[in-house]
Amino acid sequence: MSFPVDPVDRPLWRDRNFGTYWLAQSLSAVGDSFAYIAMPLLVLHATGSVAQMGLLTAVAGVASVGAGVFGGVLVDRYDRRTLMIAADLARLVLYGLVPLAWLAGPQVWLIFVVLPICEAAGMLFQVAAVTAVRNLVDRDRITEANGRLQATYAAAAVGGPLLAGVVSARFGPTAAIAINAASFALSAAGLWLVRLRQPARDGTALGEGVSRRERPLAEFLAGARFLWRQPVLRSLTVLLSVFIFLTFGFTDVLIYHVKHDLGGSDGTVGTVLGLAALGTIAGALLAAPLRRRRGFGVTWVGAISLCGLALVGIGVAGTVPAVTVLTAVYLCGVSVGGICSMSLRQEITPDHLLGRVTSAFWSTHYSLGPAGAAALTWATSRFGVTPVALVAGGGCLLIAIAGLFTPIRGAGSEGAVQQARVAVTAGARRR
Repeated sequence: MSFPVDPVDRPLWRDRNFGTYWLAQSLSAVGDSFAYIAMPLLVLHATGSVAQMGLLTAVAGVASVGAGVFGGVLVDRYDRRTLMIAADLARLVLYGLVPLAWLAGPQVWLIFVVLPICEAAGMLFQVAAVTAVRNLVDRDRITEANGRLQATYAAAAVGGPLLAGVVSARFGPTAAIAINAASFALSAAGLWLVRLRQPARDGTALGEGVSRRERPLAEFLAGARFLWRQPVLRSLTVLLSVFIFLTFGFTDVLIYHVKHDLGGSDGTVGTVLGLAALGTIAGALLAAPLRRRRGFGVTWVGAISLCGLALVGIGVAGTVPAVTVLTAVYLCGVSVGGICSMSLRQEITPDHLLGRVTSAFWSTHYSLGPAGAAALTWATSRFGVTPVALVAGGGCLLIAIAGLFTPIRGAGSEGAVQQARVAVTAGARRR
């Protein structure tokens, strides 16, 4: 005798709606990973300047931060699926312009126009993607869904750079950008087939800015106020902002190091970043068990320490294999720290504020990134990779030490998360 399978007990891989969303996210992630390699290579081929690469990263970072200010407001106001499709279509058109324009010769100015707009669209997509998971699966499946999505992103981070490096070496970076554009078309088509549940909006406790619409800046500040009033999230935001200043231009420095100092080709760059991204997968698999056993604080501080040690190692390593391994260690630390940080925000933040809190966090987190990228690449062109890597790595170690003297150190238990929710709720009711 057979019994019907409860939808809650059905494996996620058998959920057609989630599977379609998962596929669309995978294609979008592959597109991002192609751009991750192809755009800096295109600038390096055209100008030969690591400083120009850093300037491009800085300009794109400013656009991403600017979009983050209002991205959360849009995500909390409008249909999340529609916003994600619009972001994919915008990137399809803009990235598609680059290989067409390059037929007439290098058009570096176009990259400085296209990439910032695409980064802004990508920020909107990311904020919507984080919040959409809650409208896609039941609450008790959110962690499982996030785990599967993060594993897919990590896999794309491995395969994408490898393929982008091969395509760039064989056909040139513009061909890789064309493939990047096509991936967003497929992602938009997949999202068109997805149906998201409508979130409840009742304007009750913690319903700041929900029952009535306010000015966009006021709605954004609702998320910023939540971050500032929650001690752990406040400490995380400050320390991660310094971390991003020190590391935002790392990819540009690494590409320059492999090609200029170690004599690698475009294919070598893709191989290094693709193999190193295995560290991202390792971090995605390790984050949950490490946090369960050691708590959030120890895991996060350890991850940032690992990043610092890896950067110091890259500064003194003189071979491609050594740089590849150390970059994998660095990306493992970034993955563990990032997943723990995102999970804590999702656990503490009320549903109706999640878009704005995510937006406020990323906007603040990345605010120093553009200046950091410009400074890092300028210093690399002036002093070389080794001293820059040593300074950046040492700075990361200082961030980890600073974390020991903040509420981060004692954060992470289920009880602490529950207390944070109660404290925020009580504060909102008093107001």
